[in-house]
Amino acid sequence: MEKLNDLIKGIRDIDRDMLDAAREHTAQLVMPPRALGRLHEIAEQLCGIFSHLKPDVSKKAFFVMAGDHGVADEGVSAFPQQVTGEMVKSFMRGGAGINILARQLPAAVTVVDMGIIPQIEESGNLLVRKIRPGTDNIAKGPAMTRTEAKKAILAGFEVGSAAIANGVQLLGAGDMGIANTTPSSAIGMVILGRTVEQMTGRGTGISDEAYASKRGVIEKAIKVNAPDPRDGLDVLAKVGGFEIAGIAGLVLAAAYHRRPVVIDGLISTAGALIAYNMNPFVAGYVFAGHTSVEQGHKHMLAYMRLQPIIDLELRLGEGTGGALAMHIIEGAARVCNEVLTFDEAGVSKRVAG
Repeated sequence: MEKLNDLIKGIRDIDRDMLDAAREHTAQLVMPPRALGRLHEIAEQLCGIFSHLKPDVSKKAFFVMAGDHGVADEGVSAFPQQVTGEMVKSFMRGGAGINILARQLPAAVTVVDMGIIPQIEESGNLLVRKIRPGTDNIAKGPAMTRTEAKKAILAGFEVGSAAIANGVQLLGAGDMGIANTTPSSAIGMVILGRTVEQMTGRGTGISDEAYASKRGVIEKAIKVNAPDPRDGLDVLAKVGGFEIAGIAGLVLAAAYHRRPVVIDGLISTAGALIAYNMNPFVAGYVFAGHTSVEQGHKHMLAYMRLQPIIDLELRLGEGTGGALAMHIIEGAARVCNEVLTFDEAGVSKRVAG
């Protein structure tokens, strides 16, 4: 417990002095004031994260955290639980949505087995950090023990820390786990204090009957487990998932080592929400890749004061929205680094304005 507490306490705010310096710098770029809109904000946030006016995000990597969920037994997903393991193999073969979009960047994609049911041997693009094969059914009791939750967060933290030590400058959080919108919505309900209708969507596209049942399952899980909204570890242990814990650890690693991380949809945002609950300074290091069609997602982002970069009505997960957003993030960094100032270009501010 001390190790987790120490790393949480070690997270500090982004460099606000550098953020101010970045704003002064972008004001001198050879264009009308704030002419590139939110690209200026993104670039300035990167400067504050890196404590440098020339932020470099050229080396990127995605980590798709995977885990199975006991609550799948309640029929909350349109797909059978075996799909989790099958999709992990698709990621390993490089044929899933995140693989294609990451190659376009380019960015490496690593799958992390945080707790899937099948046993798949570790390889070059699969890390096995399995806590155990799937969580317990949250409709009947806690997803995991508090010790397991801590272990899972630390596993994600170590994966992220190792990537940063190897030179990764921009991390991406992805997920895979049949039924994982259910614990993610539950986490959002508990921490935000919102209703099941506000926080719960249809996930993989379930029927009206299954959707009504899913909302009931989430309400039952919260009633049975009574998670403490002030204690992120308690919320995670009682109604979370192993892959959500891994994502929380990845986000904590980014903030601890002062590197940016891009989150994707509802599930990766639930992981970021757990990390934010532990230390709100985390938000300064997080970029929200997009807005999911899962209605709870926008409420989670608003709670952390994160503004999504794109909105393409995505609902796949895997990190796909984050991959698309990374193009914009790198564009913002390049604008900050490469666009000439008025003085350098020999252009009059009056003429340009």
